[in-house]
Amino acid sequence: MNIDNTQSQMRKGVLEFCILSIIKQGEAYPSDIIEKMKEAKLDILEGTLYPLLTRLKNAELLTYRWVESSSGPPRKYFTLTEKGDAFYKELETTWNELANAVHQLTQNNSIH
Repeated sequence: MNIDNTQSQMRKGVLEFCILSIIKQGEAYPSDIIEKMKEAKLDILEGTLYPLLTRLKNAELLTYRWVESSSGPPRKYFTLTEKGDAFYKELETTWNELANAVHQLTQNNSIH
């Protein structure tokens, strides 16, 4: 079994939650999302981020607005919709339950 593949699969499972979490903090431009992910040691490529943003937008969890830029083309800034906010809250509950369960199980393993 390849550890890199397993690590990649674990990361993929939480990327949408992390993206929604960043956008929940306030309107976000894709490069800002990438930077915040890098700061948290969760590197994400544009080729991964943009399809996820499109999927979240198509699911009506995100909306966006165009902002003119003095240094290039207009920029697309994303925000959560009401549906996105409700979805995020459900994911947050699920994540907390999962994290607590994993923590409990891994703590038990380190005792024995």
